[in-house]
Amino acid sequence: MNFSPRAAAVRSIVGQLIRVMVVDDSAVVRGLLSRWLGEEPGVEVVACLRTGREAIDQFERSRPDVVVLDIEMPELDGLSALPLLLAKDRDLIVVMASTLTRRSAEASLKALSLGAADYIAKPQSSHGVATSAEFQRDLIDKVQQLGARRRLSVRRTGTGTGAVRPAWAEIGSRARAGAAGAAPAITLRPFARTLPRVLLIGASTGGPPALGAIMADLCGVLDHAAVLITQHMPPTFTAILAEHLARESGRPAREAVDREPIAPGRIYIAPGGRHMLVERGSRAPVIALDDGPLINFCRPAVDPLFSSAAGVFGPAALAVILTGMGTDGAHGAADIAAAGGSVIAQDEATSVVWGMPGTAAQAGVCSAVLPLDRIAAQLGRLFAGERG
Repeated sequence: MNFSPRAAAVRSIVGQLIRVMVVDDSAVVRGLLSRWLGEEPGVEVVACLRTGREAIDQFERSRPDVVVLDIEMPELDGLSALPLLLAKDRDLIVVMASTLTRRSAEASLKALSLGAADYIAKPQSSHGVATSAEFQRDLIDKVQQLGARRRLSVRRTGTGTGAVRPAWAEIGSRARAGAAGAAPAITLRPFARTLPRVLLIGASTGGPPALGAIMADLCGVLDHAAVLITQHMPPTFTAILAEHLARESGRPAREAVDREPIAPGRIYIAPGGRHMLVERGSRAPVIALDDGPLINFCRPAVDPLFSSAAGVFGPAALAVILTGMGTDGAHGAADIAAAGGSVIAQDEATSVVWGMPGTAAQAGVCSAVLPLDRIAAQLGRLFAGERG
C-alpha cells in the first residue's frame, strides 16, 4: 500500500530500486517490515537480519541504500552497530527503530548525533507493530524519501558517496516543478519592522541536531524572548529533547504545560502526541495544548503553533522552519506573513530533507532562506532591532 503522495514522482526521478536492509531481533517484526517494504514499487529488501553483527558481516554482500536498524538487539545493538555501518559507507541512510521508552528515546537522539538520518517510533509489541497504520506509513515514507535521496547520489557519482543533500534538493525541486523540470524562483518578503517578541520553530526529519546547533548560539535572543518549538516526535522523545536543548542553550527547556504563561528566557517544547498553540491570557499570552486530530499526519504539528501565534503576536512573531519531510508549517508560515511577521527557512544544502522549509520558501512567505549555521546569527540581529 502506497501512503506517500510523492512516491510516484520520486520513483520516476530515481529510476533505480532503493535497496533496504532490515535489522531487528524479532522474527515477526522483520517479516512485517520486509513485506511492507517489498510490496512498494521502487523498493527492494536485500537483507533481513537479526543482529547488528549480522548487518556488519553481510554489508558488502548486500550493499544497501537504507538500513532500518533496531536499537535493542543481542550480540551488537543498534547504537553500537551504527558507527561501524557508517564506517563502511559514510553516506548510508540509517533509520533507527525505537520503542517508546526513555532508554530507547535517549539512544535514538544519540544515534542522530552519530550520523543516523532519522528514527521511527516502533510499538512495543509485535501485535502493535502489525496493527499500527501510522507506523507502517511512517516507515514507508521515510525509506522512500530518504532512500531516493541516496539513489540520486549513487546515480550521479557512481558510488555511495557524494553530494547527498543536493540530491534530495533535486527530488524536491523536480517534484514541485512537474513536467517542466524547472523549479520556480524563490521570492522573499521584507522582514517585519516590528521588534519580534517570540521565536517559533518547526522541524521534523533531521530536526534534533539542527535545533541543538541553533540553541547553542542563541543566548542573546533568549535574553529577550521565549522560544516555542514543535518537533515531530512521539511522547517520551520530546521530554528527552527538552533535556538536550536545556544543556545546549544553558536555559530552562521542558515540555509545555497547558495554560502556562509564556515567559522570556524559556524554551517550550510541544509534548509528543499534543498540538501546542498560543492563546491570549489575562496578563500574558499562554500555551494551550490540544488533543485534536492529526494535522498533516502529525500531532504535534507545526501549523497550529504558527497560525495561533500569528493571531496573538501579529507582526511581532518570528518563525523558523527547519529540515523535515512533508509540508507542515507552510500554512502557518503564510498566516504569520499575512499578520506582518517574519519567517526564515533552512536552505536546501544543509537540510536533511527540504520538504517543510522548501514548501514555505517556494510559497513566497519567507524573508530569508539560510544555511543552518547562519540562522542563529540572523535571529540575533533581528531581536537586536536590525532589519536584515
